[in-house]
Amino acid sequence: MIEWIWIWSFALLPLPMIVRWLFSPRRRQQAALTVPTINTFSSVQAGPGTEEPGRRWRLVLLVLAWVLLVIAAARPQWTGEPISLPQSGRDLMLAVDISGSMATEDMAVNGRFIDRLTVVKAVVGEFIEARQGDRVGLVLFGTNAYLQAPLTFDLTSVNRLLVEAPVGIAGGKTAIGDAIGLAVKRLRLRPQEDKVIILLTDGANNVGEVAPQKAAELAAFDKIKIYTIGVGADEMRMPSLFGSLGRMTNPSADLDEDTLKEVASVTNGEYYRAKDTAKLQEIYALIDELEPIDQDPETYRPIQALYYWPMSAAIITFALFLLFGIWLKHRV
Repeated sequence: MIEWIWIWSFALLPLPMIVRWLFSPRRRQQAALTVPTINTFSSVQAGPGTEEPGRRWRLVLLVLAWVLLVIAAARPQWTGEPISLPQSGRDLMLAVDISGSMATEDMAVNGRFIDRLTVVKAVVGEFIEARQGDRVGLVLFGTNAYLQAPLTFDLTSVNRLLVEAPVGIAGGKTAIGDAIGLAVKRLRLRPQEDKVIILLTDGANNVGEVAPQKAAELAAFDKIKIYTIGVGADEMRMPSLFGSLGRMTNPSADLDEDTLKEVASVTNGEYYRAKDTAKLQEIYALIDELEPIDQDPETYRPIQALYYWPMSAAIITFALFLLFGIWLKHRV
């Protein structure tokens, strides 16, 4: 549907006629004696049918250019059909550990052991795609914490940024407190009441400016709930040099479960332990069951400006007016 923003502009259509009527020279009284001039003979020589049609066509082009300019000034726009906006159920920040220990191959998938980060990317990727209606952001952390994706409805881009993150790129240590603090900073000014941080790590806080407990207190003050997930198997058999089965080790010995439990408890969240791929999937399925808050539906109508079409046509018409005048002048 075409709408006009400045529809009162059409009142300018008769303006050229009004100006011409106000400023046109008054007819002079006919003299008693008419003396012929050279102009009279020139008009007779040119013939009555040579100049008049040209002047009429130039007048038509000039009027058309003016009408098109007025139409452009009225700012026409095309308003499309209503489109529903995605509803924001909650603002959700994902904080994912990509330190060097996430390369540990202790997560079983179809009988094969795969590194932790690859499994996390697959499970969290499915979780992200299922969060339709939520704004999702991504914080990656190791020695330092980085905002990889701000809160956005573009879940595909968030997922791609997670998948493309290589292990160890943020450093070999684990700054859990800084990651929580950065996520809180991005959430605290949001108007939604339902704000969530999901933090996944396989280690303990051993670097950074903010302690995890202090960051959790800041989150609780802003009514931000934190779910913490400790990932990694409890035992893994190390191969020996002589081909035997080797000894059993605990690849998650560095996991600080007490701190993760405290962080979750302070913010009224939950702590989960993911010892294998199936448990990790189950944990994210449980978190995915969180009910989004009810909001009134929001719609918008796409608007496309059309004024440049009559404006372009007016410029072309005026150019034809000028070219036509030059052509008549050379023809005569």
